[in-house]
Amino acid sequence: MSDPRSPLTERLAGALAARGNALDLDPRHVAAVRLFAGFYEGVPELVVDAYASTLVVHNYADPPEQGDEVVLEAIAFYQDALPWLVAAVVKPRRATDPAVRSGAVVAGGPPAREVREDGVRYSVDLLAWRDAGFYLDTRVLRAWLRERMVGRTMLNAFAYTGALGIAALAGGAKRVVQLDTSRAVLNVAKTSCTLNGFAIVKADFVAEDFWVATGRMRRAGALFDCVVLDPPFFATAATGTIDLAHALSSLINKVRPLVADGGHLVVVNNALFVSGRAFLDELSTHCADGYLAIEALLPVPEDVTGTVETRVGAPPVDPAPFIHPTKIAVLEVRRRDG
Repeated sequence: MSDPRSPLTERLAGALAARGNALDLDPRHVAAVRLFAGFYEGVPELVVDAYASTLVVHNYADPPEQGDEVVLEAIAFYQDALPWLVAAVVKPRRATDPAVRSGAVVAGGPPAREVREDGVRYSVDLLAWRDAGFYLDTRVLRAWLRERMVGRTMLNAFAYTGALGIAALAGGAKRVVQLDTSRAVLNVAKTSCTLNGFAIVKADFVAEDFWVATGRMRRAGALFDCVVLDPPFFATAATGTIDLAHALSSLINKVRPLVADGGHLVVVNNALFVSGRAFLDELSTHCADGYLAIEALLPVPEDVTGTVETRVGAPPVDPAPFIHPTKIAVLEVRRRDG
């Protein structure tokens, strides 16, 4: 068991206690939560999440070996504090080998295969990718989609494992198109559909390049009540470059014609070095013609950033009025053609 008098253990215990009133950590609810946000809570090389009964420890030390002692102490602490945890996965985020970055089970096992959030079941594969495949910072957006997509259609661009689309279906969406270049991640989305009893419509899982697929949809006259734009912060392909720091507007212009009159465009920018003010200023340029308007700014959950009592660090660029580099804006869309 870790030394309860160590500074690290004291930080972990304080963070866990601060989250106790806000988060349901009962394993029967198989929730996905952040237990320790090291960048904000004083240990930058360590981020700890719980995915159902699996502890996922992200080791950001460079080289990873420098974080081994911290990782082992954290695992020992949480195994003692949360005895319902049955497996621990460690992901060395700075490892040179991509397979190593995907992580390994270091205690117990096997890792959880699903999590639940507000009664919705999501398939997870905690060892498939560098991250866990289910983003905690978009929890409020999933809640917004469950509430607002009843009877509506949605395009989930850059769908990844499809969690945002699954949330919309759980809220009663009439149709959700999941678009991603990878069939492997879309298969996870299909599994989530099966877990929730949703029909799998083959045509609604589009494994295709974003630029190609959205161009084809535009030429076909496709319209959606909501388009969610949640891209990686940087990626290149022969058909185009995704760069949230310098070229967000090109992505917005690409999908804007696909939003029906009175519909919504949800824009997520998780670029670490893009300030909240710069993000909103760029959106404002699109709103200048009167056909787009910022309806809402959605927050990141407090467990992702640390609580007011435990937060001691800050991101390198001020995200205000957001509290985290993941910046989420909901835009209302009006069309010239009505």
